[in-house]
Amino acid sequence: LRASANGERERGTGSGNLECLSWGGLREQDELRDAVLLVFANKQDLPNAMNAAEITDKLGLHSLRQRHWYIQSTCATTGEGLYEGLDWLSSNIASKA
Repeated sequence: LRASANGERERGTGSGNLECLSWGGLREQDELRDAVLLVFANKQDLPNAMNAAEITDKLGLHSLRQRHWYIQSTCATTGEGLYEGLDWLSSNIASKA
C-alpha cells in the first residue's frame, strides 16, 4: 500500500492519494486470517497527508472484524512514529505466538 500527499487530493482526483496494490485480494486471503496488520500513515509532516481516520475509511479497515489492525502516523524523514508502530507489531506478534 502506498499513500502520498501530493496535489491530487486538493484537486479531487485519484482515490484520496491512496493506492491500494492488490489490497482487496489480500483482505480476503484465508491464509492471512490470523495475521496482524500494521499500516504506517507516512508523510504526516506534509499539509495534505491523509490522517489515520481517512486511511481507515479508504482501506475499509472497520470491515476487518476478525483481524487485529493498527494505523500508526509516521514521518519517515524524522523517524517519528516508526518505533511506536514497530513496538505495536512486536507486541501483537508475540501475543499471537
